[in-house]
Amino acid sequence: MEAMETSDYFESYEDLDVHKLMLQDGPRNRAYKDAILSNKNEFKDKVVLDVGAGTGILSVYCAQAGAKTVYAVEASNISRIAEQIVRENKYEDVIKVLNKKVEDVILPEKVDIIVSEWMGFYLLHEAMLDSVIIARDKFLKPDGLMFPESATLYSVPCSVPSMYEYWQDVDGVSMQHLGMKIRENASKKPLTEIVTPEALLCDPEVVIWLDLREVTLDDIKSIEMRHVAVANKQGQYQGICLWFTCTFPSVVTEPFTLSTEPEEPSTHWKQTVIVLPTSIQVEGGSPIAYDITLTRSEENNRRYAIEVTMLDPDEVEHPEYCPCHLTKCILVRAMLEKYEKDEMPNMPDK
Repeated sequence: MEAMETSDYFESYEDLDVHKLMLQDGPRNRAYKDAILSNKNEFKDKVVLDVGAGTGILSVYCAQAGAKTVYAVEASNISRIAEQIVRENKYEDVIKVLNKKVEDVILPEKVDIIVSEWMGFYLLHEAMLDSVIIARDKFLKPDGLMFPESATLYSVPCSVPSMYEYWQDVDGVSMQHLGMKIRENASKKPLTEIVTPEALLCDPEVVIWLDLREVTLDDIKSIEMRHVAVANKQGQYQGICLWFTCTFPSVVTEPFTLSTEPEEPSTHWKQTVIVLPTSIQVEGGSPIAYDITLTRSEENNRRYAIEVTMLDPDEVEHPEYCPCHLTKCILVRAMLEKYEKDEMPNMPDK
């Protein structure tokens, strides 16, 4: 069963529409291109490993940056097209396409840099990060670089009007019963759609931050985080929105970032939404408490099960400086402000 799932995964990347979608994602391409070509001194005459090379675009960027050798590892048959792309760009003396899983690859040398576009929906979907970690531990020199070098997954309560308000009036017909059934189905599988900044009800919270130079396979087996968010406006609490950012190393400028947050230009990842079974009216200053858990599926280790548990904000511990309107938090803020004021030295009169 597991072998079949792995085979299906790689076969899915032989679908040209998948690569068309990724290659038409301008923010994705530009983030990698800028990060690589702005670090030419790091790539010049270096050995690079591209994990999950696909059609080879990242390998070509590395060659353009002056890499001596690029090992473009791609397990699916799209590697045949990658070979043509390499020849088309006249880098066949630099880029070596290897049609294997990276776990099965044997290289004649250690590499200076690992490049990979491994991120799936809500960052971890498809679990390609496993292959990057294995490649890092097997091939990367101790002082080697990772592109990207870190990744962060965020969550934030949001409105989901496409799953609620839309069904109240479909061209003059109320279809709320159908909307309820659609939400029931959506609760079993997260949605992938564009979320507008206006739909966000709170400031985002970090679910997990990954240092790609140190993260282990055990670190990403199961992730659990409790959030106590505070609504910064009135709205309908109808779901949890997830997005991620990735950071690339840079020795000459600020680190380059690829972001899929709603305020940034849209990418093919869009955002991920976990739809709640009911819509809850919240006011500005209202606390929203929930647990979010991502657990690797036992049936398919390339997928994660996502669970959101709604909590009673009165019954969970709040952050020390929680700005919500609950009495206990107002009292704590007042005490902290008084303490800070009393601790400050008296200024002499002028």
